[in-house]
Amino acid sequence: MVTARDRAGEYIWETTVKLALAGHPLSPPFNQIAGEAIYGGPSHYHYQNPRLITFPRQRQRGLSNGLRRQKRDWVIPPINVPENSRGPFPQVLVMIRSDQDKKIEIRYSITGAGADQPPNDVFNIDPVTGKMSVTKPLDREDRASYHLKAHAVDINGNQMEPPIDLYIYVIDMNDNRPEFKNQVYNGSVAEGSKPGTSVMQVTAFDADDSTTANGLVHYRILSQTPHIPIPNMFTINGATGEISTIAAGIDREKVSQYTVIVQATDMEGNLNFGLSNTATALISISDINDNPPELDSKTFLGEVPENAVGVVVANLTVRDKDQPHTPNWNAVYRITGGDPLGHFTIRTDEITNDGRVIVVKPVDYERNGAFMLMVVVSNQAHLASGIPSSPSSSAGVTITVLDVNEAPVFPSNPKIIRFEEGVPADTTLATFAALDPDRFIQQTIRYSKLSDPANWLKINRTNGRITTTAVLDRESPYMKKNVYEATFLAVDNGSPPATGTGTLQIYLIDVNDNVPVLVPQEALVCERSRHGYPVNITASDLDSEPNAGPYVFELPSYPSSARRNWTISRLNGNYAQLKLRIPYLEAGMYRVPILVSDSGNPPLSNTSVLKVKVCPCDENGDCTVIGAVTVAGLGTGAIITILICIIILLSMVLFFVVWVKRREKERQTKPLLIDPEDDVRDNILKYDEEGGGEEDQDYDLSQLQQPESLDHIMSKPAGVRRVDERPVILESQYPVRPTVPHPGDIGEFITDGLRAADNDPTAPPYDSLLVFDYEGSGSTAGSVSSLDSSSSGEQDYDYLNDWGPRFKKLADLYGGGGED
Repeated sequence: MVTARDRAGEYIWETTVKLALAGHPLSPPFNQIAGEAIYGGPSHYHYQNPRLITFPRQRQRGLSNGLRRQKRDWVIPPINVPENSRGPFPQVLVMIRSDQDKKIEIRYSITGAGADQPPNDVFNIDPVTGKMSVTKPLDREDRASYHLKAHAVDINGNQMEPPIDLYIYVIDMNDNRPEFKNQVYNGSVAEGSKPGTSVMQVTAFDADDSTTANGLVHYRILSQTPHIPIPNMFTINGATGEISTIAAGIDREKVSQYTVIVQATDMEGNLNFGLSNTATALISISDINDNPPELDSKTFLGEVPENAVGVVVANLTVRDKDQPHTPNWNAVYRITGGDPLGHFTIRTDEITNDGRVIVVKPVDYERNGAFMLMVVVSNQAHLASGIPSSPSSSAGVTITVLDVNEAPVFPSNPKIIRFEEGVPADTTLATFAALDPDRFIQQTIRYSKLSDPANWLKINRTNGRITTTAVLDRESPYMKKNVYEATFLAVDNGSPPATGTGTLQIYLIDVNDNVPVLVPQEALVCERSRHGYPVNITASDLDSEPNAGPYVFELPSYPSSARRNWTISRLNGNYAQLKLRIPYLEAGMYRVPILVSDSGNPPLSNTSVLKVKVCPCDENGDCTVIGAVTVAGLGTGAIITILICIIILLSMVLFFVVWVKRREKERQTKPLLIDPEDDVRDNILKYDEEGGGEEDQDYDLSQLQQPESLDHIMSKPAGVRRVDERPVILESQYPVRPTVPHPGDIGEFITDGLRAADNDPTAPPYDSLLVFDYEGSGSTAGSVSSLDSSSSGEQDYDYLNDWGPRFKKLADLYGGGGED
């Protein structure tokens, strides 16, 4: 225990606090002072007699030898103030005095950060007594020290002492808990790790002074969940916070994650004085391939129909404790024996990890009725080192082949045979027989034809013998590159029946059986040989080499005009030129016979006729238009006649169009001769008052219709104009009334009709009187016999008696007969 103290008790407090921080027990009053300093309680013991600070002065003392010595400057120790003091405030820290205050009145002041500078008013001083106080609690984490200057002046403001420096240090108290950077930390460690393997690191920060125990943090593990295989699988470095394994036996298949609660305590981990905080560390156990796959059984069974491809024949189930869907868990299957020809493969199911045995090549029941496969399964990743288990597991797979009815098979498919063309009908070409793969079953095969484009062949139903039904022609359009192809079916009597298909290809060798034909068959040359160009000719032969070209072109001796007028010159084996032998040949169409021979053995010849059009040509050797027409067989007179006919035809068409347009215009401009209100045609059409006395009532009422225009009638010469003629253009049966009333009346209409009849003695007796239709006896209509004819000449109308009952009344009126 320290009992010495200075005047102000400063050192007693400082030593007490240090002892308390060091963990030594204190006795009153020191423990009270330390506790109150640490926890912010009152500390009146501390400052009962504040330390006195005086301004330094220089004093001179005389020496025997006459020398003078200057007194050493006064060293002012720093002022220590604990943070978080509870007051009361203001709280006196020190008292500043000047030796001259005995002589004159002195005023004291302080300057600097914390006094007259930000943060302002933390410290103040009594200007008369010189007592400097702190006005509020201090926070070391906010500011750890202050530097002030003390001044002494007289009442006039004159400086009486040089300023002195005051250093105030805020003493740290343990008022901050350690804070973790994260509340949850995530780390991982591989299963099977050895003790001492680093897992992760946690970090906590304490705002207190790290140079003292207040800021020194210590870590420890509070708990671990789950407690498998032991409660303490991990340890932590108390100073650094690094977590590592402390025991062996970490197994992901048993525990996939640990939850560890970590505590950080200041005061170097002293649980009695230190402040603590906690965080959670989640430690995931990463998987390693420490568990090989294990097949659920040592033997598996499966079956497959023969000739099937792509079907699953067996399913292999496997177990693996490692993490699913990782290389440590993924199974890889291999067939190590029992399938030398590679009929099967094993594919891994990505979801279940099972192995599916699939047939990739068809199997034949007649050759192998069963398969014994040896299968090995391992992981995609290698087994971890130090694992005593085998890295793979094996099993046997028995696959039974199921017999099915197989289709008959043609040994040679396609089968190719060769013949010269021209094979006659009923010729046996070959026997196209099929074999039944089902050797253990006796079955009958029947044959039929599937495809025979030219219908040249037939097949024997029981033995497959193929015979021709027509002559085989290589030049047939059904031949493809000298090959004729037919397809046949072979059907067995199994259950169900199976059908096999075979193709027969007949290669026909060419023989010279087709004559060459001249190409082209028409040509055009100039009538004068010096103007035109020769005609290039060649030949076409359905046969192939060597029965086709080269060709020989000749002019026959008959008719003689061929060699007299024309000549042929050979260009090469396939082409020749035909040209005029004479200087001039009259324009026209000429048929030039040309003899063409091929190169067959023996050669075949053919006389083809070349139609040559000879025409006049211009300077460039091109046939003129007149010349082309002349060549077509028409003379000059015929050409002129055709041109004149064309001109006349065009003129007639033009005249007819003009005439129709004129008639249409007249028809639209000419109104009716009578007033629309008095138009009796409407009355006759609407009310049909023909009377009941006439025996024959089948009248042509269109005769009563007034034509829209009379110009075409009035323009006729005298004696041929008739007002009762039918219109020359189509008109509706019911005329449309004009919108403007016509100034004429029915009387004028009748008069005009009568005048036209009188002036037309040669016309048939369609007299105007017929228009009104005699109503017969008893009719309410009056008689029209009172209408007088103005005919000036006598006419013979007796022939009207021969026209029937309709014209009887007219015959009586005009022919002099008696009236009925």
